[in-house]
Amino acid sequence: MKAITRTLLVLVISATFLKCSSLKKVAFKPKEVYKTNSLIVIQVAENSFKHTSFLQTNDFGNVPCNGLIVRNSNEVIIFDTPTNDSSSEELIKWITGSLHCKINAIIPTHFHDDCLGGLKAFHKNNIPSYAYFKTIELAKKNNYTVPKNSFSDSLILKAGDETVTARFLGEGHTIDNVVGYFAGDNVLFGGCLIKELGASKGYLGDANVKDWSATVERVKKEYPEAKIIVPGHGEHGNQKLLDYTITLFGKQ
Repeated sequence: MKAITRTLLVLVISATFLKCSSLKKVAFKPKEVYKTNSLIVIQVAENSFKHTSFLQTNDFGNVPCNGLIVRNSNEVIIFDTPTNDSSSEELIKWITGSLHCKINAIIPTHFHDDCLGGLKAFHKNNIPSYAYFKTIELAKKNNYTVPKNSFSDSLILKAGDETVTARFLGEGHTIDNVVGYFAGDNVLFGGCLIKELGASKGYLGDANVKDWSATVERVKKEYPEAKIIVPGHGEHGNQKLLDYTITLFGKQ
């Protein structure tokens, strides 16, 4: 009888330990893993990293601009370049030298400088670039560096064994803004289509303000499982960022 009691006690303790270990794994705490004056990298999930560089603007000052790196099996895919070629070279060097990963692709999520301002550095390093076909048209029109490969509506790529997607779900910040999703960490990169909590409407020079809220509604419907939302500027968060953006542009 005592032997049975001891066995049951061991099983209960083991189950409790496994449950606690599982909870600890889910509750990942974001941490800064790289920082200089021109580039900051924050690990937001086990295999997802927010990169932040800076863009000097006339109306909004020195603006921090986000992108996303997703990783699997020593391969990464990046959404949005840093804002210039030197910061992009710095990011490429960190990924290959510190993460020890191969960069499979760079995906600018719209045509502004905070998305493809450092694209030339990626091309110099023979890294494939992909963009929505309207982004390519607008890059050509504005004499910017042009992504090499185009897609219509959606793109599916692989980082290791994991699927990474980019999709156009409607106009908002620009007529070409796409969002990116990494199922491995349930991370959604909203880019400049999505606002951080408390943000203003920001730059509207190329925006479709009328459709913006409805577009984000579609994003929310398409990715209900997204746990981490990374906006184009500011702090990352959860689905509340989608709700905030919908409300911000809901009444025109």
